[in-house]
Amino acid sequence: MGANRAYHHGDLRAALIAASFDLLAEQGLQRFSVAAVARRLEVSSAAPYRHFPDRNHLLSAVSAAAARDLNAAILAAAEAAGDDPAERLAAAAGAYVRFVTRTGAGLPVIYAAELYEVADEARREHTRALMTTMLDLAAATETASYHDTVLLLEASIAVAHGYATLHSQGFFARNDTSVDTIAARAVEAARTLHPSPRMR
Repeated sequence: MGANRAYHHGDLRAALIAASFDLLAEQGLQRFSVAAVARRLEVSSAAPYRHFPDRNHLLSAVSAAAARDLNAAILAAAEAAGDDPAERLAAAAGAYVRFVTRTGAGLPVIYAAELYEVADEARREHTRALMTTMLDLAAATETASYHDTVLLLEASIAVAHGYATLHSQGFFARNDTSVDTIAARAVEAARTLHPSPRMR
């Protein structure tokens, strides 16, 4: 997200969060550390701890920002898809692929198990809003029951995350496939989960 040069002055907290997105996109969650973020910004290893007491608190702030921004991206994609509920839900898959490719902060970051014990109301608010958006998009397709809505949501997330993960792992590299192409494939696959009436 643009924090790939040394930090000199200004809002260190915001710079730490931005650099965290860069590292997640490059290296993934397992290799993420406060020390690596500090090195990226060329600040002392102690500097981040003036804003975040530990790795999980920094990651929680990243999670909150990611949930907020992903929610906005999904809402925008759904709006652009028009009025058909199935198309709106399918569009979320493409938005997810684009977001994860750009930020590295997919659902494993947003809902990381180690964050459950961090008392961060902003993160909880944004993650709840994200899931509410997704549930609302699934429910609008007029599934037969809440259980079916949840199953449709799970399948939609699995498709989106699967395409994003395969792309990040180089599965499509042999064909030099663009992010937009992968996002379009994710949308097409998501359409098959609950096709609109005109596609049946």
